[in-house]
Amino acid sequence: MATTESILQGVNVAGTVNDFNRKILSQDALAFLALLHRSFNHKRKELLQRRVIRQAELDKGVLPDFLPETKHIRENDAWRGAKPAPGLIDRRVEITGPTDRKMVVNALNSNVWTYMADFEDSSAPTWDNMINGQVNLYDAIRRQVDFKQGEKEYKLRNDRTLPTLIVRPRGWHLEEKHFTVDGEPISGSLFDFGLYFFHNAKELISRGFGPYFYLPKMESHLEARLWNDVFNLAQDTIAIPRGTIRGTVLIETILAAFEMDEIIYELRDHSSGLNCGRWDYIFSVIKKFRQNSNFVLPDRSAVTMTVPFMDAYVKLLIQTCHRRQVHAMGGMAAQIPIKNDKAANDKAMEGVYTDKLREVKAGHDGTWVAHPALASIASEVFNKHMPTPNQMFVRREDVKIGQNDLLNMNVPGQVTEEGIRKNLNIGLGYMEGWLRGVGCVPINYLMEDAATAEVSRSQLWQWVKHGVPTAEGKKVDKAYALKLLKEQTDDLASKAPKGNKYHLAAQYFSGQVTGEDYADFLTSLLYNEITSVGSASPASKL
Repeated sequence: MATTESILQGVNVAGTVNDFNRKILSQDALAFLALLHRSFNHKRKELLQRRVIRQAELDKGVLPDFLPETKHIRENDAWRGAKPAPGLIDRRVEITGPTDRKMVVNALNSNVWTYMADFEDSSAPTWDNMINGQVNLYDAIRRQVDFKQGEKEYKLRNDRTLPTLIVRPRGWHLEEKHFTVDGEPISGSLFDFGLYFFHNAKELISRGFGPYFYLPKMESHLEARLWNDVFNLAQDTIAIPRGTIRGTVLIETILAAFEMDEIIYELRDHSSGLNCGRWDYIFSVIKKFRQNSNFVLPDRSAVTMTVPFMDAYVKLLIQTCHRRQVHAMGGMAAQIPIKNDKAANDKAMEGVYTDKLREVKAGHDGTWVAHPALASIASEVFNKHMPTPNQMFVRREDVKIGQNDLLNMNVPGQVTEEGIRKNLNIGLGYMEGWLRGVGCVPINYLMEDAATAEVSRSQLWQWVKHGVPTAEGKKVDKAYALKLLKEQTDDLASKAPKGNKYHLAAQYFSGQVTGEDYADFLTSLLYNEITSVGSASPASKL
């Protein structure tokens, strides 16, 4: 059997290693990462190339449909996902957010059932953010995460029933350039998953839980199969039973919506259900069909959860999950309290209540909030309308969703100059924060993350590409988009502290809103700006 030293040949770390993070970057952990990379990176790159080929088909007008080759899986009533794991039976309110130490303490002290610690859309993947986040979760699991910041102390409540921890690693498309194996950067997914799993799986099991994950951005059941293979190898390597890991898949791409049964099937021994990742889903619809004028959408504010294509997606997800006896999780309430305007705050919170009421009545087993203050609203709704730990018994056999329903773009509304400026503000605001290493940015009392910035960017691209007229009678073209971009950039930069990065954000954004170039993801486009790859150190020498 290969030794740790031999496995670490060809493995290099180009990020800072210090006393705070050294316990995470142990020799055995780095060898485990190298094992994951060498076992799975080739298949990961194959699947990413498959996305490129699929996009070329969509650009030619080929529309997605349910797969004929997996019809036998969809039509077989006999198979089921795994039984809910300890700590995941009742998930009625889940709080989500990045993995900085303050957020970890506050989230685990919240009155919620689970906390999704996020290395993905609400975190900018600087080396410090990713590694320190791992340290924070390691410490939190062992109840040693308390710390002082100035005069303020942050302490975990003395309570054995803290929310169950679920971790979201980065998507398959992102890389971690600070860690290379045989000259290649490791996948961000494998890096985030590997470090968390290696250090914490047995500790979590000893405390009555297990290593639980949210899996983002997948576009096919084959990508879920890859995760399942990763899970099996990981469990076998540290000698814990297969099925100990659980993964909830975010259905946040239009292509995955046609493969929900198959995704659960691929992960079935490890499946803990599906989630409606609403903002990424809207982004995916625009992105995948961006060349098709039949898929042009109006202002973002008009694309609500009740428009036909979103309503169909929700109904199909709930029906599919409950048929397979796994959780069907609802979407994000991104609102944050408005402290200086009671009337505006009351209206915003009423909107949260209405949204959560829609979800629980549709049959969801739980929902997401971005701020602890919203937990009580979500809890009130779900406690009242879902007295049981979940509602997998709500079969939704009344639902009949086909290709046309998932692709029904009959969305009332117009494109307005106000809508264009809002998209510019959100895109610029998020990108500026991200370039400073902040992945979760409050804008107009909403917690914006990468998904909402992607919707904004993609809509602007789409409107210019197809020359959409605004409600005011102006054609949206390249010159108009760039003019408004300059105005919004100058305005935001003038109001922000000195040294802000709005003009740098605008340089990147300007190439994304003209209907010409289109980056696969904003995060990939900006990643090199926040990497600090120094001289690489052999992992065996750390």
